[in-house]
Amino acid sequence: MTTNEPIERNKNYGRIISFTRRGSRLGDKFEKVMAEHGPHYVIDYPAGEAQTTIADDAFIDLAAAFGRVAPIVVEIGPGSGEQLISQAQAHPDWNFLALEAWAPGVARCVNAAVREGVENVRIMEVDAAQALPIIFRTDVAQPNPRAREVWTFFPDPWRKARHHKRRIVNDTFTRTVAGVLAPDGVWRMATDWDNYAWQMRDVIERSQWMTNMHPGANPDPHDDGDFVGGFAPRWDGRIMTRFEQRGIDAGRTIHDVCATPSSEAQTITLP
Repeated sequence: MTTNEPIERNKNYGRIISFTRRGSRLGDKFEKVMAEHGPHYVIDYPAGEAQTTIADDAFIDLAAAFGRVAPIVVEIGPGSGEQLISQAQAHPDWNFLALEAWAPGVARCVNAAVREGVENVRIMEVDAAQALPIIFRTDVAQPNPRAREVWTFFPDPWRKARHHKRRIVNDTFTRTVAGVLAPDGVWRMATDWDNYAWQMRDVIERSQWMTNMHPGANPDPHDDGDFVGGFAPRWDGRIMTRFEQRGIDAGRTIHDVCATPSSEAQTITLP
């Protein structure tokens, strides 16, 4: 059940969060999965003051968590893990880190990883916007390697105009992603909500930290954003998930946006 806004603000100490709080009952099946396999797949962390936040001074050692150093891909909001597991199977030599703020979503991802027998996946139950700068902090002797890719596929659209400020893709988060990515890394985004697609594209076009990989491409006649085109072709590595199919079944258009860090991104320090 989604909490109302006054309760949400109280629980999160005034933070504007980019996800909807929902019920967290796992059920017997997922309780058993988490008890048996959670310690292997889920990365623990020192908690911050608010729900699903990491302590400001925390350091997450990803090499220790995965048991190796390898190219890393970060997925924000993996849902039930279909995309995550698909690519983990396709690239066993890469590490895949999923950030999911919904406890049942974490359990579903763990269950999928166990079912398919993948070992190169780890999940954290965190608010990505708050946690990413800390996970990839640069103010330590040996920071975690920069990510090969970051995925933000079908994030919560926050459809009402007054809630658009809660959308995760904004100027601040774009700077964070630019600091997380390797110089040749890629931020892949997709949404089935038109005005969120315009926002994603506009944020990238305005950013000093990121460069649109498809400027002016695939213009949409319904576009009422600040720029023209700038949408990527559908990435063949993105499988058809239930979230995308739901949007297609509802008659909505899928838009992809891809960006890479600009040269200025190398000056970013995190957190």
